[in-house]
Amino acid sequence: MTQATPLDTLISLTRDSRDTASLKLAELRRARHDAQAQLDTLFRYRQEYRERLQGAMAQGIGPDSWQNYQQFLASLDNAIERARQSLSERENQLNRGQQHWQDEQRKLSAYDTLVDRRQQREQQRSSRQEQRHNDEMASGLMLRRQHNESRHGSSH
Repeated sequence: MTQATPLDTLISLTRDSRDTASLKLAELRRARHDAQAQLDTLFRYRQEYRERLQGAMAQGIGPDSWQNYQQFLASLDNAIERARQSLSERENQLNRGQQHWQDEQRKLSAYDTLVDRRQQREQQRSSRQEQRHNDEMASGLMLRRQHNESRHGSSH
């Protein structure tokens, strides 16, 4: 088993950080989706309530009922504004989360590139060493042949 290098440790930590950022990003996407769904629901509810008010006004409505409708619509408008702000905050958080994930992914890719280069250098070094060893063996074989030929040639 090979010993973990500092780069291996760094890659592992960065991978963990990227994975954590991925989980956070999924959470942020859900939160943004939920905020959008809440805003959409409030818009629909306001539209339905406004249509009820128009129907009630067409049939005739008393001042107290009209005031209640108006107050409720105002409170819906306030809720819609808060939901818009919430959605905006969720979108900003999501953008920051995406940026953080991309940063971690870029770091990891850069480290992977370093590992690839290190492996290529190690493979080249190993190939050169093997070639050197083969050259030495071939050279030794040639010297033995020459030595054997010279011994056999001088004994004839």
